[in-house]
Amino acid sequence: MDTRVRRNQRAERGLHGLGYSQSTLDEVFDDGKWDDLLAQLTALASDPDPDMAIVRAVVPQAEDPKGQLGNMIASLRQYGYFREGRDPNYSVAGVADEDDGGESQADEIRRYVLENYIKPARLRGDATVTITIGALNNEMGLHMAWPNICQALEGRLFLQLANVPAPAAEGPKQSTTRKLTYSLAMETESVPRHKQSPTNLILYGPPGTGKTYRTAYEAVLLCDGTVAFDESPEGRQALLDRYRELEAEKRIAFVTFHQNYDYESFVEGLRPETGDGEGNSAGFHLEARPGIFREICALADQARTRPVTAASAAGFDFSGRRFWKMGQGAIGSEDEVYDAALANRYIALGWGGTIDWSAERFSTFDAIKAEWLDKNPDDPTPSNWTQTWPFRAEMKIGDIVIVPYGNTAFRAVAEVTGDYRYVPEAEGFYAHRRDVRWLLTLEEPLPLDTIVDGNFTMRTLYPIATKRVNLPALARLIAGDKDAAPAEAVAGEPEQFVLIIDEINRANISKVFGELITLIEPDKRLGMANALSLTLPYSKKRDFGVPANLHIVGTMNTADRSIALLDTALRRRFTFREMAPRIDLLGTIDGIDLRAVFSSINDRIEYLIDREHRIGHAFFMGCENREAIDLVMRDKVIPLLQEYFFEDWGRIRAVLGDGFIGSRKIAPPPGFEGDDRDSWFVREPFSADAFERLSGGSSAAVSPE
Repeated sequence: MDTRVRRNQRAERGLHGLGYSQSTLDEVFDDGKWDDLLAQLTALASDPDPDMAIVRAVVPQAEDPKGQLGNMIASLRQYGYFREGRDPNYSVAGVADEDDGGESQADEIRRYVLENYIKPARLRGDATVTITIGALNNEMGLHMAWPNICQALEGRLFLQLANVPAPAAEGPKQSTTRKLTYSLAMETESVPRHKQSPTNLILYGPPGTGKTYRTAYEAVLLCDGTVAFDESPEGRQALLDRYRELEAEKRIAFVTFHQNYDYESFVEGLRPETGDGEGNSAGFHLEARPGIFREICALADQARTRPVTAASAAGFDFSGRRFWKMGQGAIGSEDEVYDAALANRYIALGWGGTIDWSAERFSTFDAIKAEWLDKNPDDPTPSNWTQTWPFRAEMKIGDIVIVPYGNTAFRAVAEVTGDYRYVPEAEGFYAHRRDVRWLLTLEEPLPLDTIVDGNFTMRTLYPIATKRVNLPALARLIAGDKDAAPAEAVAGEPEQFVLIIDEINRANISKVFGELITLIEPDKRLGMANALSLTLPYSKKRDFGVPANLHIVGTMNTADRSIALLDTALRRRFTFREMAPRIDLLGTIDGIDLRAVFSSINDRIEYLIDREHRIGHAFFMGCENREAIDLVMRDKVIPLLQEYFFEDWGRIRAVLGDGFIGSRKIAPPPGFEGDDRDSWFVREPFSADAFERLSGGSSAAVSPE
């Protein structure tokens, strides 16, 4: 039988002992006494000296009655969600309830402490302020929220918002007696200010001027602080290799704008998600999903706010380790499971019931299955052995466990440090555990594709193929190991991130950036003097800002749109750097003076149209013989000129000369009167002296054939 059902049945048996006339939980709910029941149980659990007769009426045999009351309250609260017609996992994926104004409990705790403790203490000139967890829990009218209070007030986000260092802590972790003392010295900052100014750069120029390649150079320069690659083919290849390494580490992201690109694709939008899987309702619901900009902002902010470690910390050795996906409690209804796992450094499995699987005889799959069916004939749920066996026998010390947040995000990474153990006091509620070292815990979940290809499935526990894991990205994330000794930390700039936006002028900038157009200003970034943040419209995420260690590099093809036509707000917030055609990079090949040819073509285009429609040197880079140059002219230059001049072949020939473009006269059809017309064609092959004639400016007659 499911552990939660057993707890609810215990609660029903204890109703009369609690003073209720009702005999079932449904009657309590229907009579409007549900909140009273939860409040009474919460008061018992938080009372340091409760009436044990009443406690034993509900949990008569528990060795740890207060702990079991907490588990019972969690189960009853979830059952209450069910009776209200809500999915018991309704707050999954980080979308806050509508009835709480979009504010999570952690956000509420941070805001309350800032407004009622930190700010008043600073106004009084106090050097420190002390917060007692149990007193704060009661003051805010929360129900057994001390694990959430501790996590919220000791986390990086609160330290950043309050501008305080990590507090001095007294008392057991996540307990009512724990005290946190914060130093309010104004010169102390929890996160160092950035020395490097954020970069907003747009590279603009005609097609073929090397803008896209230059973005790779700028991205590597911004990430590494230096670029030691020359212009040789070997140097260019080395630069691109380093670019791909940074891209694999998720420090560089690339996106191309187009006419239909919008805010929902770039920042965040609502996407339909199905309810397939255990414990989920049928149908679908709309879920706020982050776009590429919010994803890289989350990665950059995680790097910005974590401790900066020595270079050796990045070299985490994954050889010989297996990777596992393992959930830690249902999001929104069993948050206390995850909180307790973090605080006590273990991972817990909810399947497997009240059986201790430690004995050597349970080292095989068949033995666990047979034992379960023998002891629980009325509960043939396969997960009780298919999930228990790998947790008990297959998972090894040193393996890596990734804790999911839904199927498309993750919130923690751990290294297994202990063998399987059973905790009888838990009475089967996540009683199967392994000790771990938490390598990474996140205030805000990160996209799963940061470290794993594809999405997770609904199963609680299963191995992940190593080939699916992005090892460089995972190593970079866990380099800021929170369990590392302080001696390993070093001062310095956080890792830098770059978002490359190709063809930035092809989208409606106001539509894509929305309200974030202000937040990308360098002095408005998180970590800068005038940092700003806001609440996102779909996820209701509060205090969203753009980190100072995220740089934006865009490219703009001036043949598509002039700078003068760009959104004024965008022009004010970006530095524009022209990428002009570089004649100095070209030479003479097979007797063809490419510099003269290139110069002549661009002079004529600029005269007939404007300088923004010139062609770039990249068209001819890599040409090693006459045949390669002919292919560039035929397949790239001439089609581009056709687009420029709207099929006005007379102007195309004026640019290239009649060594490339030929014509002949065609008479009107019989019965029609009129002048002869020109019929244009691209010569096949080009005239032997076509390039000399183009660069020399001659237009002597050439045979049409």
